[in-house]
Amino acid sequence: MERSAVVPVLVLLSSFLVSCCVASQGDRQSTYRLCTESCEKSGCIDQVCFSNCKHPVNGVNKDGMSEEPHTPPLLAAFEEWDCKSECRYQCMMDTESKRAAIGEAPLKYHGKWAFTRMLNLQEPASVFFSVLNLLVHLQGVVSFYFLVHYKLPQRALQLGGKSPYYEFWGIWIIYGLLSINSWLWSAVFHSRDMPITEQLDYSSAIALLGYTLIVTIIRTGNLRIEAAQVMVAAPILAFITTHILYLNFYQFDYGLNMKVCVSLGIAQLLLWSGWAGLTRHPHRFKLLFVVVGTALAILLEVFDFAPVWGVLDAHALWHAVTVPLTVFWWSFIKDDARWRTSSVVNRVKATAEADSRKEK
Repeated sequence: MERSAVVPVLVLLSSFLVSCCVASQGDRQSTYRLCTESCEKSGCIDQVCFSNCKHPVNGVNKDGMSEEPHTPPLLAAFEEWDCKSECRYQCMMDTESKRAAIGEAPLKYHGKWAFTRMLNLQEPASVFFSVLNLLVHLQGVVSFYFLVHYKLPQRALQLGGKSPYYEFWGIWIIYGLLSINSWLWSAVFHSRDMPITEQLDYSSAIALLGYTLIVTIIRTGNLRIEAAQVMVAAPILAFITTHILYLNFYQFDYGLNMKVCVSLGIAQLLLWSGWAGLTRHPHRFKLLFVVVGTALAILLEVFDFAPVWGVLDAHALWHAVTVPLTVFWWSFIKDDARWRTSSVVNRVKATAEADSRKEK
């Protein structure tokens, strides 16, 4: 039942998102285009001038320096908007203000709604919830590490030392670190949309999706032998690496990337929901809650809406919803570690008792 509910939602998502990978209506408006062209030449809009636009006067800049436009370096860009970005933002807000005055609906500009900047952040709500997701993953991976290494029983190794009984602890640690990395770049990208931040955000997201599919196959397939894990991981890693290189060094194809992301997401949700339906895992209902909750949360991306108060849009809300889902997700992972460890320890004790009886 859960499986059938997930499929149409994701198919709808894929068709919707791929169709949205085109130029936005807002940046095709003649009013907006004329405004940005004028602003980038003069550094002013309606006699309001911006300090981050330095333009030549009679061939010489006002400060007597060269005519080259002021372009701050990458780190400084988060403290000061360059002239092009400032003009785009001011013209976008000016156009939306005029449209609202005559009762026209908001439009997207360059793929984004007209957000009100706060603390110099381009999309403050998305930044906040991205950081919140990062912190939840950080807490999750740290608490999971301490659980399997210090709280649960461990097996003695032949060469000395101990190792967790839970066979999949290593892949979950890597998953946690990749999640932290992905949400970090999500926060950076929503802080300031630039080519480099966009590439880092998209690349880290697709790397996380690819690795999560590997983890999903290994865990749902109960692949404990290293050779089997390598056979699963190798082709997926090769594909993801090739895709990231293609996006960054050949063509940044939004449509292709969305198709890849949606395909990876569908595969994972189907595997987890199918496994939860077939297995007798004592915590399967917590897993199903995360799977169904994720599928429903995706509807926020489908039924998009303009930002409320200029800050909170559907995408930011989707980031907000993933916070409690992530809490439940890490809770399931830790429950799985406890259950698997308990099962293995009981089998080891049963085997030891059987051997002891044989010896007697």
